[in-house]
Amino acid sequence: MLRSNPSGDFPVVHESSYVDKTAILCGKIIVHANVFIGPYAVIRADEVNASGELEPIVIGAHSNIQDGVVIHSKSGAAVTIGERTSIAHRAIVHGPCTVGNEVFIGFNSVLFNCTIGDRCVVRYNAVVDGCDFPSEFYVPSTERIGPKTDLDSFPRVSPKASEFSEDVARTNNELVLGYKKLQNEF
Repeated sequence: MLRSNPSGDFPVVHESSYVDKTAILCGKIIVHANVFIGPYAVIRADEVNASGELEPIVIGAHSNIQDGVVIHSKSGAAVTIGERTSIAHRAIVHGPCTVGNEVFIGFNSVLFNCTIGDRCVVRYNAVVDGCDFPSEFYVPSTERIGPKTDLDSFPRVSPKASEFSEDVARTNNELVLGYKKLQNEF
């Protein structure tokens, strides 16, 4: 469901993208080409800052926002999801937040007030709060990372983790085409 926010902003979704009918996109959202937005995802850009302004939530081309993902932002801050990025089932991305290109965010992970560099992998049930990751950073499952965490103690992304991320992105891009063909049959 696409709907406007109280400020009158309405989502802009590229015609080649697929948004499941159970997903909710509300407000100042820009969805680029060939994006998959799965069932029960909620993307809401409706809170304004003290000046009444609101930055958009932007989903880059060829990315996928999977089932039950929530993307929102505090006080009108921007959220940007890069290209060919996967946000897996039930993850939460709460702005201000920037997620780079070719990133994988695992199931049930939470991102808040952070920047995730290109080609990073954040595995399932991880929490990232208040810090910035360089490119190709790897966060193991269930880790809690904050501003005082020593990032040098974490490994870089392995070839195996990169292959997995690329496979997830490729699979979801294929789903866009399949669901677009079926769109009028539901």
